[in-house]
Amino acid sequence: MQFITTRDLLFEALQKVAGVIERRSTMPILANVLLRVQDEQLILVGTDLEIELVTQIRVKGDAGATTVPARKLLDICRLLPVGSSIQCTLKDEKTLTVKAGRSRFSLTTLPGDNFPEFKLKGEETEAHIGSESLGKLLSSTMYAMAQQDVRYYLNGLLLELDGNLIHAIASDGHRLAWCEQFLQQPVAELKQPIVPRKGIQELARLIEGDDQPLSLHLTDNAIRLVLPNVTFSAKLIDGRYPNYRRVFPDKISRVITCDRQALKDAISRVSILSNEQYRGIRLDCSENLLRLSAHNPEQEEAEEVLEVLYQGAPFSVGLNASYMTDAVSHLQAETITLSFAEQNLTCLIEDPEDPAVRYIVMPMRL
Repeated sequence: MQFITTRDLLFEALQKVAGVIERRSTMPILANVLLRVQDEQLILVGTDLEIELVTQIRVKGDAGATTVPARKLLDICRLLPVGSSIQCTLKDEKTLTVKAGRSRFSLTTLPGDNFPEFKLKGEETEAHIGSESLGKLLSSTMYAMAQQDVRYYLNGLLLELDGNLIHAIASDGHRLAWCEQFLQQPVAELKQPIVPRKGIQELARLIEGDDQPLSLHLTDNAIRLVLPNVTFSAKLIDGRYPNYRRVFPDKISRVITCDRQALKDAISRVSILSNEQYRGIRLDCSENLLRLSAHNPEQEEAEEVLEVLYQGAPFSVGLNASYMTDAVSHLQAETITLSFAEQNLTCLIEDPEDPAVRYIVMPMRL
């Protein structure tokens, strides 16, 4: 196997696949990237057995395949001069020689035949979505995914395909983020895959540039997305996501309309003196006024008053300052609404002009 390409093309391709490759693994080959030359294409593959990324670049060379340490090859390309030409040659099936100008490197290889393949198994559902829509789904919701929760199904993002709509839902049990976008053509039946946290983070990193059509392939245990110049595959979390619709309040009796940036700044200032463990702040609302307050075990207190639009009976509620800040930060509107359920004061945070994004923050005792 032999190929010639530019440092810039190879470096960009390695950056795309390197994110899923583990530095330390019980299987040494998983620390490697697969390099396969065929039909004047260099195909690069990285995997951790749960997620796979595949990309390709044009090269000149002879067909063949091998695997080399991904991080070492990436670092070599990073430090070579921009625009330089790279020649890679596989010698005696055990060493890949990398030449660029006066630089020469020899990397230990492992056979390409031993590299694990990622195959979709079972009946396949295909859907199509614009990259801009997918980007909004992920950026609007992924922050609310749980981390290492024993409820393993929360350690990922639910992508709900329903007719011509796709919903993204993330929750850690104390808050929920929901976003809705349109598919480019409807799917025949409801699908609810849960994509693991690492997969969502890698996918979000890959979406860039102008809006382009993407194809989504789904089986019972895996998902594959074909993006420009890269193919993303991931095993799904085996489990059923809770009925998130029950979290949204049926009856709303209190609605506050306020300036988004002013609320965000007030929460940030007041939360400085909140309990560092629970991060709770108190909201006291009366006619057209919202008072935010916090205190901590050191008997320190903070208070701030905002002018808002509110007509109704006074009420008080405790909320997590960090959760509130996250939700408010992911909305773009100048004016937002805080709606509270009649029974338990669950807080629904929305942009009244954009019903496609909604955030829920559960109340807490102070």
